[in-house]
Amino acid sequence: MLKKIKIGTKFNLLLTIVFIISIVVSGAALSSILQNRAQTEVISKALVLLNTMTSVRQYTQDRVRNLLLPQLETQAAFIPETVPAFSATEVFENLRKNEKYQNFFYKEATLNPTNLRDKADTYEAAIVERFRKNPSLPEIASFRTLPEGTVFYIARPLAVKEQSCLQCHSTPEKAPKSQLLTYGSENGFGWQLNEIVAAQIISVPSEEVFNNAQSTWLGIMAFLVVIFAIVVIIINFLIKKTVIQRIRRIENIAQRVSTGDMSAEFEDKTNDEIGGLAAAFNRMKYSLTIAMDMLNKQNE
Repeated sequence: MLKKIKIGTKFNLLLTIVFIISIVVSGAALSSILQNRAQTEVISKALVLLNTMTSVRQYTQDRVRNLLLPQLETQAAFIPETVPAFSATEVFENLRKNEKYQNFFYKEATLNPTNLRDKADTYEAAIVERFRKNPSLPEIASFRTLPEGTVFYIARPLAVKEQSCLQCHSTPEKAPKSQLLTYGSENGFGWQLNEIVAAQIISVPSEEVFNNAQSTWLGIMAFLVVIFAIVVIIINFLIKKTVIQRIRRIENIAQRVSTGDMSAEFEDKTNDEIGGLAAAFNRMKYSLTIAMDMLNKQNE
């Protein structure tokens, strides 16, 4: 089959194969780079927000709580600002009022929370249980599908590190009366020192970032296809001009010589391989002419 195909067609076929392989390899490499870049961007956003919320918790624990704690016994209503989880959640909810962050989520998912809005769902409860089974695990990061779309989340364990925390979470008898009036005595008790009771979870929307990466990939691939196509056309034109047409001229002259037309000349004055081939054919033609003349003389 290949023996019947002309050189130009063979060259175009080879060039097409190289073109396809180059596009596939380039596309795979570019896709990997863009996907990694998108994931790095999402992780970076999540870490910045998570560390910010951790700072809010720490400030509430170190400063705000100490200032407001004496008032818990005298106030008729519980002061939720003394709770680090409440402060961090409220700060983040204020951030979500900005349209850019409305699909970002922060939650301190707890198995047995005082405030039921912190109650862990099934998925979040599984994360907390993983931290409990492996206390040395620093964080968990993965993707999750929510009604708002696919999100990337980072979760870190929250353990009872301060003895003062047990004042509100050990038994209802030790809890401030204002706390019991606000949240009741059924939830948020029985915690133990150093026990992992919750997971601090930040969720960042990832679909838009990855869709942008996909759109960028498609745009670059379309550009590369056009560039490769132009290069193939230019190379094909140059090969046709510098190689194929010259070989065809030599072929035509050789056909004439083979039928007895010794006046035909292999004209190619270049110094490349094709020029050398034309010169060799001319010498062969002259040698053939001399040999035929000598044969004719002998016959005479």
